[in-house]
Amino acid sequence: MVSASQTKRVKGYSVYRPIVYGNEAHPLPPDKRPTGAAADHTHQWTISVKGINDTDISYFIKKVQFKLHAESYTPAIRTIETAPFQVTETGWGEFEIAIKLYFHPESNEKPLQLFHYLKLHPYIGTEAELEAHRLQGKSVTSYSYDEVVFNEPTEAMFEVLTNKGTARVPPRARGAKGEFVEETERMELDKLGAGLRKVKEQTDLIKQKALAKEKEVAELRRRLEE
Repeated sequence: MVSASQTKRVKGYSVYRPIVYGNEAHPLPPDKRPTGAAADHTHQWTISVKGINDTDISYFIKKVQFKLHAESYTPAIRTIETAPFQVTETGWGEFEIAIKLYFHPESNEKPLQLFHYLKLHPYIGTEAELEAHRLQGKSVTSYSYDEVVFNEPTEAMFEVLTNKGTARVPPRARGAKGEFVEETERMELDKLGAGLRKVKEQTDLIKQKALAKEKEVAELRRRLEE
């Protein structure tokens, strides 16, 4: 039976709770590979959902479901019911991970769907720099900041949210760390810019080859007409 406090809403109130979700990854050294890691796996990574500065979020999140690449991981769906809400695996490729947050029953809220693209490699730098990064075993981090908003929460959930946890932290404020939204966006833009420059270089090279070929054909015609 559902109690009245689990259905009656606190009108006119919204409660915010900050979360951070994303992944850390580091190259696998040949001599320290985890037991069971496939021979072609190059990295170990951890996908997680947590609070700012690792603060507890289990008082309002009951469980977290991570949906991995179905063709690469069995089982592909991992449900974590206790903190820390995270999954650690090994692999070689990057892919999108669907993340579903389930709240405690007294919230009477539907699950919240998030998405994160697994990042194993740094996006910017020369080929030599990227190779040095790999050889040195440096880690890569990719996190996003977000806020879970409970609009007019149930009375029971309002009691939970206002007696535990942290106060609202405005996005991109109070010295938010670089691995969060702004840094991720900058790196994505840098990656896009590097890709566009590469395309331009390849296009210019093709044009140069085409012009050279046209000159060769023109010269051949001139000789045949003599």
